[in-house]
Amino acid sequence: MTTDAGTRSRSARVGLVGTGFMGTVHAAAWRGIGVPVAAVLVQPGNEAAARATCPEAEVHSALQGFLDAVDVVDICTPSDTHVELALAAAKAGRPTLCEKPLTLEVASARDVVRAFAAAGVPLQVAHVVRFFPEYVAAREAVLRGEIGDPAVVRLARLSFAPDRGAESWFADERRSGGLFFDLMIHDLDYARWIAGEVTQVAARASGGPRSHGIAVLTHASGAISHIEASWAEPAPVFRTRMEIAGSRGIISCDSDETAPFIPRLHDSAAAADTALADVSLAANPFEAELRHFLDVVDGRREPVLTPADAVAAVQLAAAARRSAGEGSPVAIDLVGAEG
Repeated sequence: MTTDAGTRSRSARVGLVGTGFMGTVHAAAWRGIGVPVAAVLVQPGNEAAARATCPEAEVHSALQGFLDAVDVVDICTPSDTHVELALAAAKAGRPTLCEKPLTLEVASARDVVRAFAAAGVPLQVAHVVRFFPEYVAAREAVLRGEIGDPAVVRLARLSFAPDRGAESWFADERRSGGLFFDLMIHDLDYARWIAGEVTQVAARASGGPRSHGIAVLTHASGAISHIEASWAEPAPVFRTRMEIAGSRGIISCDSDETAPFIPRLHDSAAAADTALADVSLAANPFEAELRHFLDVVDGRREPVLTPADAVAAVQLAAAARRSAGEGSPVAIDLVGAEG
């Protein structure tokens, strides 16, 4: 496979790194779009899990042999391993999809982005909320000016605490980044996608396995985003809410509602109401994410999420965690990924 425009990467040899929860989700999504995983990289001793997740794939335990066997790489490993794996993929010249967060530190995120830029191959971080149909429809409505300029954005992601065992990397905040990096980062990224660059983050959080956090973002545009993330819900609850308010109306989406996507516009035409309300929620966002990645690799589309966006998400998550720890707002340095 090459990355020249017009080449169809549906024939690409996909290499999956990791067979945990997200690795399993990605493997199913690859099969869903008709591009089965060709090779899986696992730690020695985990070959059985790899064969169960991707029975059609070659199983590798050596990184270089794995990279030699694939055309594109999909990283679905613990967050603290992303840097090493992504840098190796960049060195090998392999277009890469990496689960969020890209890294747990801004400096290392910028290092990874520079490595891919130097290699001249695409890097996409899996901020999958940008592919959920209701969130996409809301942003498109904002871009059309349906609600005027965004003034207040409210986002919530409320879940039970995943129980992966006390020895799991997920339970170690030094490895996972905790609530802000693993859960809230979805909505930190989305708020910036809607309301633009952020100049300040103020956050509060309760600790422990059932942690709960709130962050308030001040955007350069003057908009304010209020973001809530929680692992305090009882199992198996998982709820999301989104509300975007502007001078001309409000768009809201609540996973608990029977009609989850609701536009309320002051001066709406019937056509606009129909366009906003007619949102199919059945589309698989993980499959949409993978299709988009392959189109970017082929040169058929500009990326919905750039490497610089992924760095900004890391920057916001780090600022939120720091603010919650110090009890004071954190100013954001609006330096891009190359800064």
